[in-house]
Amino acid sequence: MSKSSSSQIITCKAAVIWGCGEPLKVEDIQIDPPKSTEVRVRMLYASLCHTDIIRAQGKEDPLPLFPRVLGHEGVGEVESLGDEVDGLEEGDYVIPTMLAECGACENCTSAKTNLCLTYPFSLGGLMSDGTSRMSIKGHTLYNMFSCSTWSEYMVVDSKFVCKIDPSIALPHASLLSCGFSTGFGAAWKEARVKMGSTVAVLGLGAVGLGVTEGARMQGAAKIIGIDKNIMKKDKGLAFGMTDFINPDEYPDKSISQIIKDLTGGIGVDYCFECVGAEYLINQAIQATKEGKGKTIVIGGGIKSVKIDYFPLLSGRTLKGSIFGGLKVKSDLPIVLEKCKNKEFHLDELLTHEVTLDDIEKAFELLKQPDCVKVLIKI
Repeated sequence: MSKSSSSQIITCKAAVIWGCGEPLKVEDIQIDPPKSTEVRVRMLYASLCHTDIIRAQGKEDPLPLFPRVLGHEGVGEVESLGDEVDGLEEGDYVIPTMLAECGACENCTSAKTNLCLTYPFSLGGLMSDGTSRMSIKGHTLYNMFSCSTWSEYMVVDSKFVCKIDPSIALPHASLLSCGFSTGFGAAWKEARVKMGSTVAVLGLGAVGLGVTEGARMQGAAKIIGIDKNIMKKDKGLAFGMTDFINPDEYPDKSISQIIKDLTGGIGVDYCFECVGAEYLINQAIQATKEGKGKTIVIGGGIKSVKIDYFPLLSGRTLKGSIFGGLKVKSDLPIVLEKCKNKEFHLDELLTHEVTLDDIEKAFELLKQPDCVKVLIKI
């Protein structure tokens, strides 16, 4: 039941995809009122993440679901809310999150993980009760993860949103709901990069640049950025990168060997794979120090990987990460405070902007070498 007077079905525009590889169509959809623990949000901005592209193409998607409204990064204003929602009011600005934090389960009380057991990470595309709050022409519409941000309105469980200070630039807030925060958290919370250490970052998109910023703020002495796009060099330097590698300039050397050449032959303390490629995961492991090197895998898009065994046997660690190890209630507010205090270089990420009606252009813009992040104005 909704606390608010606005408890009617809303018809609004959303970017709908009807099947793997099909174009997005901006169509009228229906948004139900929020149930008891949910909020309905009027979206203001969204952004495009690599994971959205994977879902749109249907490639390596563990659970392809259609028709669907994509988008999991965004920021909006609470329009109405259920009667059991605490800590939020109509008019509050919020960002959606793919994870929740109950604060009481075994995982939430552990410093080792951010994956709540009470409200688990879901790929099912539906609300916790197994239904959807979106429909089109009589068809159920599936969410991206916990919600769908490429829509004028969306419904999300209140446990999967984070209230933000209205003084934070809204385009910046959209970036913090996944990509940049995932990278920053991976360096800060997942790897816990130490002062004076060495770091390599494979892929300098929004996630990789978040890793770079996090490693810089943690006090890393050397941060090596690796990307085939030479235009990412200036972006990396702005976020704290100390060395840049374009693998295409070294046709006779592996990426791991180039990294070792920059570190006296021993490799780095931490390597972050931000692309999601089997070859790069193995190169990341081999680029770290024998006996104690740590590789953090953040890139999505692969179902299975064949790992070279001996580098792991030699004492290295391989660890996966979702949302950079950030706990939504405990850690994300700290990230938001840093954003409010302008400690991040987020303007460097926002290279292009489109409207919801022109969202198909966003996929083309991402192919341009100077594009890092596309903002969707809703």
